[in-house]
Amino acid sequence: MIPILDLKRQIAPIRAEIDAAIKKVIDNANFVFGQEIREFEEELVKYSGAKYAVGVSNGTDAIKLSLVALGIKPGDGVLCPAFTYYASAGAIASMGAVPVFVDIEPDSYTISLEGMEKALKKKNKLKIKAIVPVHLYGQCADIDGILKIAKKHKLKVVEDTAQAFGADYKGKKAGTFGDCGALSLFPGKNLGAFGDAGAILTNSQTIAEHLKIFRNQGNKEKYYHLVIGYNNRLDTLQAAILKVKLKYLDGWNKRRQENAEYFNQQLKGLPLNTPFVPEYTTHIYHQYILRLNGASLKLIEHLRAKGIDSRVYYPVPLHLQKCFKALGYKKGDFPESERACKETLAIPVYPDLTREEKDHIVSSIKGYFNA
Repeated sequence: MIPILDLKRQIAPIRAEIDAAIKKVIDNANFVFGQEIREFEEELVKYSGAKYAVGVSNGTDAIKLSLVALGIKPGDGVLCPAFTYYASAGAIASMGAVPVFVDIEPDSYTISLEGMEKALKKKNKLKIKAIVPVHLYGQCADIDGILKIAKKHKLKVVEDTAQAFGADYKGKKAGTFGDCGALSLFPGKNLGAFGDAGAILTNSQTIAEHLKIFRNQGNKEKYYHLVIGYNNRLDTLQAAILKVKLKYLDGWNKRRQENAEYFNQQLKGLPLNTPFVPEYTTHIYHQYILRLNGASLKLIEHLRAKGIDSRVYYPVPLHLQKCFKALGYKKGDFPESERACKETLAIPVYPDLTREEKDHIVSSIKGYFNA
């Protein structure tokens, strides 16, 4: 089976470096707020160009803490796309705010500017205070357009950069445009830890200081609690591992891009759409997404029979998830999101795919259509 991601292949060449980094943490026995956290945050700043980086427990908490630090309160409305992973909206709901779903652009799968304006014009009791645009699959949403709407309506912006850390928008790194950029460093991400981990980018010293207090039980000095905070610290062992892996991120992303270009060329002429990349963004292919006219599940079955892991990201849009039923959305509210759930599928694109594996993926897809 060719998996959707093979972390063993990624880790093997750098195992000695990672083992040494882990040994150093164990030898120092400083497992909470060890020096590796500060060092990793400094490396994130250098890499991203953001002024500040704050390590946290995971990507979901990165969104939640960002909203809390920006003054979003329970009952406030927060715009987010209806087509993305649960955490984007779950983070909003977990701190008492209300997800206000918006449809997506049909080609990039990112939040629709027109849909945002439509949601903001809608008369309801909610006071919308923020936007969580998602840089989905590895490319950026239209940040200029989003920031323009945010400025017009005085909204805070938390970029969900979970799937696009390392992508560029007009020459600047994703996650550095809004008030905050939330990173997931889950093992399966392009930059992944050996467990849950996350980080937040910001250009505001005040926000960074607030985030550090909120992530650590609401205290700046031990036992003196300034606010009701959370236990959302980044683990020292994970920071040490991520510090090693960050050095390799651009190289891994480049190989993902090369694999994607190979698929783009080899799949030309077939009745499917390869990923659309707007001119304002680069794509780092956290996922390589194909689009068919309503037949994604049949192709997935065919590929799995050929020993190729293939999946739908995501089979149910957020507005139709049972957990958000109380929000009152119904089928048909966001047609592009609903269509994407039925027509898209991912194929392996990870950096360590061999030429033989890529050829097998291509020939299997062609075989499906020839049949």
